[in-house]
Amino acid sequence: MSRQGEVVPEIVLITGISGGIGSRVAAELADEYCVVGIDLDCEEDGHNFPVDLRSDESVSEVLHRIRERFGARLASVVHLAAYFDFSGEDNPLYDEVNVEGTRRLLRALQDFEVDQFLYSSTMLVHQPTEPGIPITEDSPLNPAWQYPQSKLETERIIERHRGAIPYTLLRIAGVYDDNCTVPLLAHQMRRIYERRVKGHVFAGDIATGQSFVHRDDVVAAIARAVRCRARLKDTKSLLIGEPEVMTYEELQNRLGQLIHGESWLTRTIPKPFARFGAWLQQKGERIVPDAIDQGKAPFIKPFMISLSDDHYELDISRARETLGWEPEYSLRERLPVMVEALKQDPENWYRSNKLTLPAWLSADEVDASDMENLRERHERLIRGEHRRYLWAHFLTVALGAWLITSPPILGYQSAAMAISDIVCGVLVIAFAALSLSWHMAWARLLNGLLGVYLLFAPLMFWAPTAAAYLNDTITGALVIGFSMLVRPPVGVNMVARLTGPDVPPGWEYTPSSWTQRLPIIALAFVGLYISRYLTAYQLGHIDQAWDPFFGDGTERIITSDVSRAWPVPDAGVGAVTYMLEILTGLIGSRRRWRTMPWLVLLFGFMIVPLGAVSIFFIIIQPIVIGTWCTLCLLAAVAMVVQIPYSVDELVASFQFLNQRRKKGQALWSVLLHGDTAAGGREEAPSDFEQSVRSINREMWGGGVNLPWTLVASIAVGVWLMCTRLIFGTDGAMASSDHLIGALVIAISVTALAELARAVRFLNALFGIVLIAAPWMLDGGSPLADWAGVFAGLLLILLCVPRGPVRNSYGSWDRFIR
Repeated sequence: MSRQGEVVPEIVLITGISGGIGSRVAAELADEYCVVGIDLDCEEDGHNFPVDLRSDESVSEVLHRIRERFGARLASVVHLAAYFDFSGEDNPLYDEVNVEGTRRLLRALQDFEVDQFLYSSTMLVHQPTEPGIPITEDSPLNPAWQYPQSKLETERIIERHRGAIPYTLLRIAGVYDDNCTVPLLAHQMRRIYERRVKGHVFAGDIATGQSFVHRDDVVAAIARAVRCRARLKDTKSLLIGEPEVMTYEELQNRLGQLIHGESWLTRTIPKPFARFGAWLQQKGERIVPDAIDQGKAPFIKPFMISLSDDHYELDISRARETLGWEPEYSLRERLPVMVEALKQDPENWYRSNKLTLPAWLSADEVDASDMENLRERHERLIRGEHRRYLWAHFLTVALGAWLITSPPILGYQSAAMAISDIVCGVLVIAFAALSLSWHMAWARLLNGLLGVYLLFAPLMFWAPTAAAYLNDTITGALVIGFSMLVRPPVGVNMVARLTGPDVPPGWEYTPSSWTQRLPIIALAFVGLYISRYLTAYQLGHIDQAWDPFFGDGTERIITSDVSRAWPVPDAGVGAVTYMLEILTGLIGSRRRWRTMPWLVLLFGFMIVPLGAVSIFFIIIQPIVIGTWCTLCLLAAVAMVVQIPYSVDELVASFQFLNQRRKKGQALWSVLLHGDTAAGGREEAPSDFEQSVRSINREMWGGGVNLPWTLVASIAVGVWLMCTRLIFGTDGAMASSDHLIGALVIAISVTALAELARAVRFLNALFGIVLIAAPWMLDGGSPLADWAGVFAGLLLILLCVPRGPVRNSYGSWDRFIR
């Protein structure tokens, strides 16, 4: 075609020109054709025009402008624009963009002379086949989900509404490039790279697979189809893909070798379990946003499980004969290139594949270029630690066997408890055996949960013998210890483990050191022994409960209606709590305030709120039951004194979580797996490499000291709890004094922690109540009333001095100074 001697290139119209394939097709054809593009988001520049395929007016108007500018003849229309997602849901955009959008485009093209309409379809419109039986263009059509269904419906729209326009359908395999970009394969690579448990399981036949095709080969096929359009007028469809198919198992093993240098174990799981797991993940993501995948919905959907056996193997003979096209690349050969791209720049690889960066890749404090070295070092560390602690998992197997044989040996006298222990023993052995593989850290966690169950089992079944109670308590604690206390730590991410400070930013010591935790553990042992003794009486293992001061007070308290309201022995719940305090106090390193925040919060929850519960039970003893329990008082003291020693680690973890949240990290991921931290400093561990005097000073001092004002406030609280004995008060006044005294003690003890010093001001409120009480409550005497007023004034005055604060606590200082 010429105009005044000038050769005018033929026009090729490309829809979806802004996409990864459209832009490259345009570049490939630019030397031979005048390429015109339309797309939803493109900027108009003389050859490219924005269009909305959902609008009749938009499509008609843009085609009219193209006709006026470039004429009415089009050599080819390459239709690439389409809507796609992996939700599996019937999105209305499938119909509005893919089906009706194509109808609108064909209607507007009737005013043109079009040599070819080339449509980008998918091989998924075909019914899947079996390994060794390739699909041809004449194979049955049976799309299995919404996206290929919309593509097949569009193919039928083209056939019915093309008019005189010749058309060819390119049914294309999964398109990848050297950075991957195909979602299914990208997620598969990611699961293996991150060593996720899901990377080792598959819900289909691992001997099946599907064809892929390199993006450059797709571009070459489209360009050839445009150039050979005259030969394609009678060709209605072509399959475009690699004839060789790597099965899922082959892909897994190859990726395992390339990424980790090892074959990758893949196990098939039943589809119902897989569907339930996918459904559970979706529900979990809705209930707890970003808990599953740091803010994004899980990729695996229940509908995908049904498609996991689908096999797509292509016969591309027709493309070879009509186009002279054959793929130059193969997935098998390009996998090393993809993996190298992942290893060289994991952050860019994740972003280009629209995957959420794991916390250990998104830490600003770590150089992204060093991530691969860090990952390899972390893996060597984990393997080495796992080898050194294999003995723990063998001992756990022995504990499982012990559980199985315990009922007849110890004479449980409870069939339910015997069955429970036998079942637990079998499960403990199974999970311990799995834990022998360093890949199976999740099995250690499950054994830890079984250990917790064993601690509760004697209470749930009201163990009729002391031997049964003792056996499950000790065995449960040992199962937890051998599963969770040994290295490598479960769930701590790579960056948290290998980078970051020991001492929190702005702090002078690490609140997670052994010397900081030992006072809590020691006090928890006191509470454990007392609670187990009281539980033995509640379960009937001993005939009486000793009380040196209140006669039968202990027995009356632990058999009262308040205690009987519990479905299990309430003292036993206390014993389990103390045991868990001891175990969680032993888990983790001196960095656990940031490597295991979930554990610190659990540790704190068992101490602070449950300490408040202990205070509550002490309060109600004389008020509701009418007596005291010496051992209960001692256990409550052990629990309350733990509070000031636990506050610093809790505050450090909350500061850390808030810092990471401000950095844009997913809160749930940081909570469960830890992270590095900005600022702070490292210090050489020397918990026990010093004199006994220094160790004791650090243990009982640390962030806790004894201001005389708080000691005096505690004395006032004790005095208030004794006004029944001192002044003979009764009724409402006696109950008020007892209640306020207990609360003053709890507040004052908590304020011994420098971090919690500000809570002392609550004592002023109690002081005001004491001053007002004689005019509001009955049951006191004139002397007792004036003594209460004096105590109230004293509490107000005592809360004014702050007391010494010897340490700094970063951003928390503003609440202390």
